[in-house]
Amino acid sequence: QVQLVESGGGLVQAGGSLRLSCAASGRIFSINGMGWYRQAPGKQREFVARFTSDGSALYADSVKGRFTISGDNAKRTVALQMNSLKPEDTAVYYCAYTNFWGQGTQVTVSS
Repeated sequence: QVQLVESGGGLVQAGGSLRLSCAASGRIFSINGMGWYRQAPGKQREFVARFTSDGSALYADSVKGRFTISGDNAKRTVALQMNSLKPEDTAVYYCAYTNFWGQGTQVTVSS
């Protein structure tokens, strides 16, 4: 079992920044494969960013150049720095690892 706990969501104006954090515990030995997804009201959950199996970072086109994923392998934590936020970034953001999901954290961007 793997437990994932997100933190750092909130309300921000368009153009602002937020930083999300995810702490993993349990049977996880590397942050490779950890990532972030989001789900806006009335929409399907979508990929945002993640670490690949070799530690490279992948991003959705919609967030490239604005969001940065980072991680600390020793602490089993992953962060998502979100800059230049847009109203369309409003969603519940989830940390994920294989088929394990966190509880989600709300990000709301006002126009």
